[in-house]
Amino acid sequence: MPQLRVALAQLNVTVGDVDGNAEKVVTWTRNAVERGAHVVAFPELALTGYPVEDLALRASFVDASQAKIKKLAQRLADEGLGEIVVICGYLDRAAGTAMGIDRLGRPKGSPTNSAAVMHRGEVVTSAVKHHLPNYGVFDEFRHFVPGDSLQVIRIHGVDVALVICEDLWQDGGPVAATRAAGAGLLLVVNSSPYEANKDDVRGELVTRRAREAGCSLAYVNLVGGQDELVFDGDSLIADAEGKVFARAPQFEQGSMVVDLDLPAATGTPDGERSTFSAPPHRPGQGDIRIEHTILHEDPLPQYEPIASAQAPRLSDEAEMYGAVVLGLRDYVQKNGFKSVLLGLSGGIDSSLVAAIACDAIGPEHVFGISNPSVYSSDHSKDDAAELAARTGLNYRVVPIQPMVQPFLDTLGLTGLAEENLQARVRAVVWMGLSNADGHLVLACGNKSELSVGYSTIYGDAVGGYAPLKDVPKTVVWRLAKWRNADAKERGQQPPIPENAIAKPPSAELRPGQVDTDSLPPYDLLDDMLDDYVEQDRGTAELVGAGFDPELVSKVIQLVDKAEYKRRQYPPGPKITHKAFGRDRRLPITNAWREDASSISMRRVT
Repeated sequence: MPQLRVALAQLNVTVGDVDGNAEKVVTWTRNAVERGAHVVAFPELALTGYPVEDLALRASFVDASQAKIKKLAQRLADEGLGEIVVICGYLDRAAGTAMGIDRLGRPKGSPTNSAAVMHRGEVVTSAVKHHLPNYGVFDEFRHFVPGDSLQVIRIHGVDVALVICEDLWQDGGPVAATRAAGAGLLLVVNSSPYEANKDDVRGELVTRRAREAGCSLAYVNLVGGQDELVFDGDSLIADAEGKVFARAPQFEQGSMVVDLDLPAATGTPDGERSTFSAPPHRPGQGDIRIEHTILHEDPLPQYEPIASAQAPRLSDEAEMYGAVVLGLRDYVQKNGFKSVLLGLSGGIDSSLVAAIACDAIGPEHVFGISNPSVYSSDHSKDDAAELAARTGLNYRVVPIQPMVQPFLDTLGLTGLAEENLQARVRAVVWMGLSNADGHLVLACGNKSELSVGYSTIYGDAVGGYAPLKDVPKTVVWRLAKWRNADAKERGQQPPIPENAIAKPPSAELRPGQVDTDSLPPYDLLDDMLDDYVEQDRGTAELVGAGFDPELVSKVIQLVDKAEYKRRQYPPGPKITHKAFGRDRRLPITNAWREDASSISMRRVT
């Protein structure tokens, strides 16, 4: 059997930084050559970053991508890296599209989500993504036009079929065409965003598609944070029977190099390129053309293979914590910030955010501000100070009562207005220090609070980034306990005071206040929110599942009425199946109301 040493380089790139991303491709191509690889694959749109969103509709950006991929191919050859086959995602334009001539229903300029095959100074061919996802966080039908061919590249006597991300997730199509082409390896370049437990789903998908394609499958994925999305790497390789035998770490930039024994290519197309037909992959569409490009007809001489390895899988808590840390770190660094600032209340949410921030960018770059009011408890003030001492972050106390009292005296505010005033004065302090010193302000609210509007707009909801935006309150406790336990296992001091984890959560904006004055217990609330927000289940289904009708009605009203607050909340990393803003999009002005009052407690089937 022919041998092929394949490098899967899971890069952390920046959207729009075409020059910087190209430098990374050169660096990691050199790394692959030094390790004896014959092929190196980079993720989907690695040259431009992903997702490019409406940058795809700018002709100047597409032009820059096209020009850079050609220069990159030549540079690789000039630097002695031309013999390795380099596959890299980039933004291209559909062939034959006249500049400035557009058609209704077609993205302006007809951009394509493509992958270039570079060898000996040239872009020898390109693959174009067929399936353009338009669900969840994706909006690719808005930005790209689909491909209609499968590229098969003969490399050292092995036929390698090249597809892009969603092409693997959809039945039939390029995967079926890969089997029809008799390819020995299916190589998939991806920018697949993280969400909890998605690595399990990917593993099962790769296993199934390898069997369907009838060949080994190599899957390379992007890593890093991009606004609300986090990419976790998790590149992997399976054999033709679907057994995963090599897997890269999550949340780490790097390259996995694996030796593969693959079946020899059979038959030689007439000339260097031929076109074949495969069964239609979607109703109403034509066949997939299978286009062959021959780079090396003969197999390599036999050599001693290197051993493959599988990175250990992370626990659920370690995985989620790694995602929010990476998301925050990249948001800070890629947007040019040097430091972050947050309000430290001594509660569980701000304590966890502080720990995340210290892990992401180092405690010397984290500024925690305690803003005690007349209602702040001694234990909360002590817990904030203790967390600062444990983590080593910069800590400052700024009491707010001297600033709150003039407002109260002037406006005569009481009740909820007085409570919200305190939160907004704190926000003025944070934003003032942010403006003065260039800090990025972190909002510390969690998904449960954001779901039901349990936050003060222009108060605790202010900031430039919200690490816990998509983390339910019950998961906040899990992550805090995990972070402390992880520290103990490493022989380090746990960063979060135990009292911050154990005490009942409270905004402390009035005497004796606790969250359960306004909300059901968080374990019950999160159970309901999982049904209503994540699963899109209606009132009848919630009541049928055993939830109290009055409570269902109350919670649904809170969720529906808080949409305007969520629209104004800072971005934060996607963790769950349905993140606000990216996945779940509802109108603010909305007269539809779920009503539980007339539904009995009978179980709905």
